[in-house]
Amino acid sequence: MPDVVTVRVQTDLDSFQDVVVKIERPTYHKPFLGGFKNRISGVEFHNAGSQTKPKKRPDKGIQLFSFEKNKPQKTKNTTSTQMTKIGLYVSNRTDKLVSPGKYVTADEYHRRRLEAVIVLQTYFRRWHAINVVQNLREQKRLRLAWEAQEQLRRKREKEEKLRKENQRRLNPKTKEDFERLYHDLQLWMQEETERINRTLTGAERKAAFCGLQEKEAQLIASIGRQKLNADKENQQKAILHFLNKCAQPKRWKAYDGKITEMDTQYTLRARELFEIYRSVCMIGIPKEERINVLLTLGHTVKEHECNLTREIVELIAREADLISREVKECNLEGLRKRICTLFLQYIKTPEFNPEVARILKVPSDPLKLYKNVNFCRSCENYLPSTKFPVTANSRTVNRCLMCCKLSNEAHRREEFLKYKLILENLRKSEADYQDDAKIVFLIQQQDLQYLIEQIWDCQSALSACNDLYDLVMVRWDKQLEWSPWNTILLTKDEADAHLKLCNLKEAYTATFIHRMNHKHIWAKSYFAQIPAMTSFLQMNDNQANAN
Repeated sequence: MPDVVTVRVQTDLDSFQDVVVKIERPTYHKPFLGGFKNRISGVEFHNAGSQTKPKKRPDKGIQLFSFEKNKPQKTKNTTSTQMTKIGLYVSNRTDKLVSPGKYVTADEYHRRRLEAVIVLQTYFRRWHAINVVQNLREQKRLRLAWEAQEQLRRKREKEEKLRKENQRRLNPKTKEDFERLYHDLQLWMQEETERINRTLTGAERKAAFCGLQEKEAQLIASIGRQKLNADKENQQKAILHFLNKCAQPKRWKAYDGKITEMDTQYTLRARELFEIYRSVCMIGIPKEERINVLLTLGHTVKEHECNLTREIVELIAREADLISREVKECNLEGLRKRICTLFLQYIKTPEFNPEVARILKVPSDPLKLYKNVNFCRSCENYLPSTKFPVTANSRTVNRCLMCCKLSNEAHRREEFLKYKLILENLRKSEADYQDDAKIVFLIQQQDLQYLIEQIWDCQSALSACNDLYDLVMVRWDKQLEWSPWNTILLTKDEADAHLKLCNLKEAYTATFIHRMNHKHIWAKSYFAQIPAMTSFLQMNDNQANAN
């Protein structure tokens, strides 16, 4: 079809007019709206749609709503029944005789429905009760199984703890192990002294005390021998740990969490010296390997010329000569110890091993030794400040750590490991809160010991358990920072349950809360004497009032 067509329109009976019509082609496909087909001519006629917009109704200013309502309607349905008549027979073989039953009133009908509902409720309640009982039985079984498992776990932990304690008593290695030995010795002495005072009198009592003193001296000597052996073994371990620390590569963490390692010329040098030292200290190797180790050591120390290296080279030559003469190894022990000691001194010299300067406790500049140095009034030595015990309320420095340790071993023989473990667990738990806790890192072991012994009587506030190895300190109010006036001493299980509480006033009785407040006031009055604690006291009061 062309874009423009001419249409002749009749305007009158005898007049016509040509009109030009422009064809507007639609930009969319017209939908099929139905139609019909002439069966004779085969022409199809489609239903047309209006292209004009519907006329808008005028706005009357009133909001109109339309509602739809569905209502069922019964219409008439005419039916009929065929009956037997003249000329028509209808069989009645399938017919049934219907007789009227008993008439049921409305009250009887509702009563029967109520009885049926009661029967249904009875069976439902029975089914529900069975399920509840089964759930309770299952919960009881799980609870008993959990309690048995927890009891078994506690028994195993107790057995393992006893085994470790016995092992530590038989083979003491650390300072805490020897503290435990001296503490057990003191307890044994007290028991024996009480027994002698209770059972003996006169000369027999004096003789028993003399024998007891001799036994104590023998036990102290035995502990001293074990201490020397442990010190020798720990010294060798400390040397290997120190050299291994020097030989470690540089490490840093990238933004993606990956660890990057880099070896420098100093770490490579430290690793080489560490391997040579381990080879020199080895015992029971063949003679050929020993000579190769000595040659490697000699080539290494000859790189620097000084009195120390010349002495090491001289000792290496002497041992090589004795090995060639087939001298017994037991006669070479002293010479080999001298070589190891001198080579260790060579490794600890920053001129020969630059990496060691980063780890050495003694600074290379002697002038730095005059800073932070204090005088011990007991051993009369000048020591760095790290060698002195400093409590939170101390104002002067008196005795060093070694003198305090000797005094404890000679007189009181107390055991401080339990307080140390409680303080470590407390600091670890406070660090997990990530709320910038500060007071817990100002408290020292002596302060915590006073807090536990004097204020909390060395027992749990709930169960009165007095095993300090099973006790921990946690926050009384977990919303506030830990402090001596915001703490409670509990067992580990009790502490876990306490930290899950949301409202302390609902969980504990008023008497118990009053007793805890009394202990907190006592702790606050004691630690308020410390100047460093004054600011924290005021800060905690303001925070508590805000909460």
